[in-house]
Amino acid sequence: MTKTICKILILLFFVNCSKEDSTTDTSTTQSMYFPPLTGNTWETQSISDLKWNQNAVQPLLDYLELKNSKSFILLVNGRIVLENYFGDHSATKPWYWASAGKTLTATVTGIAQQEGLLNINNKVSQYLGNGWTSETLAKENLITCKHLLTMTSGLDDSTDDVEPADLVYKADAGTRWAYHNVYVKLQDVVAAASGQNWSTYFNTKLRDKIGMNGSWVQIDVNSVYTSNTRSMARFGLLMLNKGKWDNTTILNEAYFNEATTTSQNINLGYGYLWWLNGKANYHLPQSQLTFQGSIIPTAPNDMFMALGKNDQKIYVIPSKKMVVIRMGDAADDVNLALSDFDKVLWEKINALYQ
Repeated sequence: MTKTICKILILLFFVNCSKEDSTTDTSTTQSMYFPPLTGNTWETQSISDLKWNQNAVQPLLDYLELKNSKSFILLVNGRIVLENYFGDHSATKPWYWASAGKTLTATVTGIAQQEGLLNINNKVSQYLGNGWTSETLAKENLITCKHLLTMTSGLDDSTDDVEPADLVYKADAGTRWAYHNVYVKLQDVVAAASGQNWSTYFNTKLRDKIGMNGSWVQIDVNSVYTSNTRSMARFGLLMLNKGKWDNTTILNEAYFNEATTTSQNINLGYGYLWWLNGKANYHLPQSQLTFQGSIIPTAPNDMFMALGKNDQKIYVIPSKKMVVIRMGDAADDVNLALSDFDKVLWEKINALYQ
């Protein structure tokens, strides 16, 4: 009898251990979730279910509010873990993506390529005609669509204006990295190649296929996307899944991989309009200096990012099956993409699960 009881107790012990092991890190074992394309349904997951630190939540939210945030969403496996709005902002109010929207342009350029409408290795003038810059024809013909995707057009970056008279030779294409508004010409390339206006093609091929809302707005010389925060989260979720929405391929994985890895040998922290963490060095907008180390040393090394003026953020972290969204006013000083806010914010996020 005693031996039988011992065997039962041992068996129960191992069963319980197995159960504990299986729930220790649900982020790595749980299936990926995609919200419906219409309506407000979106599955959630609690901090306690993830076995995260509940005590770290309020300090994170306090910091976000202190730093002029309007909204914050954290997804794990597509499910909402945190969704917070500050001040008079709400889930239905739109906000501008600023340069974080560059990644929308990069994605739709890839979609147009997979449809056979363009090739990013072709020169831009093949789609826009000669004279889209003020360079000599020989120098202009060096600039490919890929150079626009990688910020290596060689055009003078001292102005955001993109009229031909403002697009002036600075260096041969491919030899200089400079953060420049000329990337927006890719929208013209897609429009010319598809025979549709940019917004129509974008809405049909990307926005509507993943249930986003929002629209493109022309602000001075900038083409700026505005949407609610969940729409930004939907796009982040698409990128977490390498261009797939549930079982539908929106962007092929080969292009996704190119877009989210180092695209040239000047700024290792830059893909196709995506910023890349964890590289040996990087450049910043409006600088030709090389900075050593990771862009955000407190954040995961495999993270790639859409970063916009005044701290609009999409962080995608494949190793953690996580997407983090922040919209709002500048956390501190006005900035084009990166600020000290990123470093401290990630210290607060890390405290959730470490």
